[in-house]
Amino acid sequence: MKILVVGSGGREHALCWKFAQAPGNTIYATPGNPGMAQVASCFPASDPLKLAESLEVDLTVVGPEAPLAAGIVDRFRARRLAIFGPTQSAAKLESSKTFAKEFMQRWRIPTARFAAVDSAQRAIEELRNFSYPVVLKADGLAAGKGVIIAQNREEAERGIEQLMSDGGTLVIEEFLQGEEVSFIVLSDGNRVVALEATQDHKAVFDGDEGPNTGGMGAYCDGRILMREQSEAILRTVIDPVIEGMRAEGTPFTGFLYAGLMMTADGPRVLEFNARLGDPETQPLMHRMRGDFVGALHGAALGKLPEAPLEWKPEPSVCVVLAAAGYPGSPRRGDRITGWEQVNQGVVFHAGTELDLYGLTTNGGRVLGVTSSGPDLATAIGNTYIEVEKVRFEGMHYRKDIGRKGLIRWA
Repeated sequence: MKILVVGSGGREHALCWKFAQAPGNTIYATPGNPGMAQVASCFPASDPLKLAESLEVDLTVVGPEAPLAAGIVDRFRARRLAIFGPTQSAAKLESSKTFAKEFMQRWRIPTARFAAVDSAQRAIEELRNFSYPVVLKADGLAAGKGVIIAQNREEAERGIEQLMSDGGTLVIEEFLQGEEVSFIVLSDGNRVVALEATQDHKAVFDGDEGPNTGGMGAYCDGRILMREQSEAILRTVIDPVIEGMRAEGTPFTGFLYAGLMMTADGPRVLEFNARLGDPETQPLMHRMRGDFVGALHGAALGKLPEAPLEWKPEPSVCVVLAAAGYPGSPRRGDRITGWEQVNQGVVFHAGTELDLYGLTTNGGRVLGVTSSGPDLATAIGNTYIEVEKVRFEGMHYRKDIGRKGLIRWA
């Protein structure tokens, strides 16, 4: 099968890496990155629709959220080309926090109490109805960095000024206590197949300190959720989304990502994404066993196969190596060494560039070093052994990825 992957990050590299494992697949990517070029033919950023037509691909898979929000799926379907992802209308579950919260209200999907405001003055007035800490969210796409958890009113007012500096809408939410989980399914608009649960680490520093990022690491382990918890998430969150979107005339096809807080009162939705998470995709693809393309192609055609996905029992861990300055303005052009020496795992490229002299940094999140082991502790240890082989000026990373799981199951 000919497959086109749209995107250039670690998530897209992991998808290409997984697709390339199945014999007979030919992988293309746009714009791709140096890591993706090891398993796919990469084409400069242009019009993915024209590229798909010229290459006569059988399936296009969209990685990032921006093309989905811009309506890439609608354009492909108008030309009767198979593409896996939600339409522009369905992608509003991610592209508008206000839409998502109001949708959850309509369909009684458990989430935090909230208020949506369209001015800084109204936001400051609304603070009186919330206790601290309080969560502030920019309404639109923000690459994982549009959320501020304010510990007091002073921090909240600064956060409001920061997030509303260009206008727009702000969502204020109550702060939920519990264990955070990423729960992702793939859907054909009617049925879903669940992926294994993962846990992401958003804050830039150890111990969940510092500003939020696009994700500093993630792990995938079969023990993150018990069977009863997964069933509760499907029953109270996922199924109502699929039913509600279909009933409102915008069936949801593609990856539905529910960022959840597992509270004492059950799962509560923190956010929806209309695509796979990054870096959750890296440990997911690393742990997945067998073919993945068949499920995506079937779902894109409205016929999701009934067979569940298969998973290796060993947990997988991904540690993100970030550039100097991230999550602010990352420095580019630093020489990367040692990545070729990683032999007990996979190095997924995210923000890299290849020049005449070798690999350099070209983004905030540069590489995602991913490995596994017979148990979570060993998987964590194996991953950090590989991380220590890689070097570039200003490189920083969290040293506690996956440690929550060790504490939780001790």
